Amino acid sequence: MRLLVRERLLGIGDDYWIEDADGHKLFLVDGKAMRVRDTFELKDTDGRVLVEIRQKLISLRDTMLIERNGEELAKVKKKRLSLLRNHYRVTLVDGTELDVSGKILDREFAIDYDGELLAQISRRWLSVRDTYGVDIVREDADVPLLIAVAVGVIALGDKEHGDD
Repeated sequence: MRLLVRERLLGIGDDYWIEDADGHKLFLVDGKAMRVRDTFELKDTDGRVLVEIRQKLISLRDTMLIERNGEELAKVKKKRLSLLRNHYRVTLVDGTELDVSGKILDREFAIDYDGELLAQISRRWLSVRDTYGVDIVREDADVPLLIAVAVGVIALGDKEHGDD
């Protein structure tokens, strides 16, 4: 499943749509403005919140929490040591770990589990500025979770490099 994410560079709230390859809107990333911490809601086209992505207020390293129906689903943290590429670890509530690595600021990275590719995020397929693709590789994947991981990692990467 290939999705297109059209980010807005300027605008209060940083809301943007995620569309399928045919241009149909599937998800809204609703950035909550005027909050102490970064907070995003991933909504379906009917406005239902599928997952919430928010920055953990108190932690040694920046952390994004992903919640579904008010319950924690995953934590996203940058790995301590990473040379050349950005590496993040996603720990699901059941203990499963996903790895995210690549060039986060360039929107060129992968999400994998135990060496198996789950999703590829890339700008290379597209010529439109401020748009990147999310290619969900596995048909049985939790699409809202993988989108939330990508949004959380990008928020952490941008914050680390002063792009908030």
